[in-house]
Amino acid sequence: MPILLNPNREKSLLRRHPWIFASAVKQVDANPASGSTVDLLDANGHFLARASYSPLSQIRARVWTFVDEPVDEDFLRKRIHAACKLRDTQSVIRDTNAYRLIHAESDGLPGLVVDRYDNVLVLQSTTAGSEFWKETIADILVEETGIQNIYERSDVDVRELEGLKPITGILRGAIPNPQLRITEHELFFQVNIATGHKTGFYLDQRENRQRVGELAKDRDVLNCFCYTGGFSIHALANGAKSVLSVDSSADALALLEENIVLNRVRVPAERHTALEGDVFQLLRKFRDENRSFDMIILDPPKFAPTAAHAEKASRAYKDINLLAFKLLRHGGILATFSCSGGVDAALFQKIVASAALDAGTEATIIEHLSQGGDHPVSLHFPEGAYLKGLVCVKG
Repeated sequence: MPILLNPNREKSLLRRHPWIFASAVKQVDANPASGSTVDLLDANGHFLARASYSPLSQIRARVWTFVDEPVDEDFLRKRIHAACKLRDTQSVIRDTNAYRLIHAESDGLPGLVVDRYDNVLVLQSTTAGSEFWKETIADILVEETGIQNIYERSDVDVRELEGLKPITGILRGAIPNPQLRITEHELFFQVNIATGHKTGFYLDQRENRQRVGELAKDRDVLNCFCYTGGFSIHALANGAKSVLSVDSSADALALLEENIVLNRVRVPAERHTALEGDVFQLLRKFRDENRSFDMIILDPPKFAPTAAHAEKASRAYKDINLLAFKLLRHGGILATFSCSGGVDAALFQKIVASAALDAGTEATIIEHLSQGGDHPVSLHFPEGAYLKGLVCVKG
């Protein structure tokens, strides 16, 4: 079924960007079903790409392939096989039993995220196209990986934009307990795939946790938005003098304490304190109390899911980074992150620079951090590079 584009709206497709917005569409023939496969044609009727159709989303079509080839079970099997093979070639598999297996558009499978937690796969379908093929995809995943157990976490807000309801639960096999134990750089973490953030854990921060942990040696560390303690555990394991972990979720902090017990051979519990509360309020409280730290980690939730939220998010990012600079001792390290798609790397650096300026301090970037290699970024889909991190030293 063809979709005809307006004149001069094919340029993004010619650059191999996989999205077509509703404003680019001139004509849709035959009223295709949500998630079904359509051909994208330029204004003169020439074939451009084959895509999944989403009649309710502003992103009206997401490209499966720029080649005139069938999109069927064999096509999906080839894409999934290629994604699995890519992870096999990466050293990440030697360091952990939990990693991203399929990273949506960057693996040529729009809207599909699959994370592996040891012998369980967690699948997240966010678009009409991935939903249309979900059962077939699940069968292929079992065949390709040999893993029989798949849990679905299709409960993200973006599904509403596709006209899809949230779905969670067992998709294949049997998973008697959604709380699993994973390993990462010889450390252990409890992950709840049913209720945890994202698919259960922030797998994209794995390499950053290790690096920030190395920098934490002999430092008093404040870990903000700590969740279940990934950065805290790594800091303690690498010889941090003390770690204060702050989060608003009592459940997350409870799991953090479990993780400290799991790693008791390498992680000294007496050096760790957990504090439940709002990070923004607590940072102000620490400032008013003249507290200070050698390292502060800021890994907040997504403040700006799209560019439309960037202005409001910028204020929030600036606020927490300004307070962090004020709480850092001379020579202290700020490891600050943004996972907001609506805030690109250049804007994020500008925000952090403005925060340092308003804090009346000098700061130097010593490292740029990003997501791990199991979260690849297609050259043609820069939106895939969503995680930005700066490691700054206060002058």
